[in-house]
Amino acid sequence: MRPDPVILAFDTSAAHCAAALLCGDTIVAEKHEDMAKGQAERLFPLLEEVLADADMAWSDLSAIGVGVGPGNFTGIRISVSAARGLALSLGVPAIGVSSLEAQAHGTPRPVWSLIDARRDHVYAQHFAENGDTSPSLITCTEADVLSGDRVGPETTTPPAPAIARIAAERLHAGDVSDRPAPLYIRSADAAPPRDPAPVILP
Repeated sequence: MRPDPVILAFDTSAAHCAAALLCGDTIVAEKHEDMAKGQAERLFPLLEEVLADADMAWSDLSAIGVGVGPGNFTGIRISVSAARGLALSLGVPAIGVSSLEAQAHGTPRPVWSLIDARRDHVYAQHFAENGDTSPSLITCTEADVLSGDRVGPETTTPPAPAIARIAAERLHAGDVSDRPAPLYIRSADAAPPRDPAPVILP
């Protein structure tokens, strides 16, 4: 284990496969690839490349940071399952970070974080110095009348470095007791399959 905490963070909750490696306070490697599908096949090779770019190995990791959504249902399941498996095999904590929180990271508060949820809706969460609201699903019309500053995908940095930094803050604070779980907010659009889906344990 290296002296400085090393956090490997990744996210596939949107149309991308993204990863970043944080050592101490410095992002030492990062990759972000836009893709509408194929994240399940690309994620682990991407993580291996990020580690290789920083001349590090899996055994150097202090924790895993993972994006838990809201966003693409399949993408969220891919990342959360991968994070849990890695944490178990490596004996390190896995720390979940919402897409809304990652998007707002480093932005002066108070601020609204908004993510396109399609069908004239957005996922929304208000971050303030004296407390944050819970993530919610609102209409675009409701979003238009929100007071104060707001951030969206076009105004923010890539998600993986922010996820890594938030995970590092939680690791330092000892806030690592809960395993990451998907943050869906609304039900899936697709019809349920005939066979029951695998259950992600709490």
